[in-house]
Amino acid sequence: MTRIALVIPCFNEAARLPRDSVRELLGDGDLELILVDDGSTDGTREVLESLLAEAGERVTVLALPANRGKAEAVRQGLVSALDRADIVGYADADFATPADEILRLAGAIRSSGADAVLGSRVAVLGAHIERNPLRHYLGRVFATGASTVLRRPVYDTQCGAKLLRVTGALRAALARPFRSRWAFDVELLGRLWAADPSCEVIEVPLRRWRDVGGSKIGPVAMARAGLELLLIAGDLRRARRAGPR
Repeated sequence: MTRIALVIPCFNEAARLPRDSVRELLGDGDLELILVDDGSTDGTREVLESLLAEAGERVTVLALPANRGKAEAVRQGLVSALDRADIVGYADADFATPADEILRLAGAIRSSGADAVLGSRVAVLGAHIERNPLRHYLGRVFATGASTVLRRPVYDTQCGAKLLRVTGALRAALARPFRSRWAFDVELLGRLWAADPSCEVIEVPLRRWRDVGGSKIGPVAMARAGLELLLIAGDLRRARRAGPR
């Protein structure tokens, strides 16, 4: 079975990180978790250490000395896993994407041979996608911009559940910190395709997803993410001119 290392970035998540969801993920015997404490100031570190004590070598706690933001927490977690897993990925600490859906994405990347699998929040009959209406419509505007910047028809770049096969293109994409703090998902995909235009990325519509209270992404962060798209667009234009490395 293909080994998977899943990064969960945590900043002040002591009250929101569901232990049962962590245990459900570990039901996949070939999946390990990297819990990144991004300079938390509450009891997050103690919660992560207790999960480590419970699960042993299947859980790694990576403690950053100061808050670096989600983008860098995810990047450092992914980099730490590149040499010990065939597939790496990340998911949100609030498990807005439920554990069983993350495991379904794991099955999809294992069976498809794709280089990356993205969870996609598509509200269709039979799916239970619970999103705040304002955030949904702002998200659709952002998604249109992201798709334009990437020059690919990606429906949902910002869903927090993604899995990526360890390749030379992924190593190149993670080699330096992201420029963006909130739009790093777009930047990561752009770097992957800049390094290897043939990189196969598929989206898997989620059956369940829900907004969880306490999100750290507010109106200011959304506005900043829009500005970050412009910076990413400039970086990708230069990368495309330089060609794959």
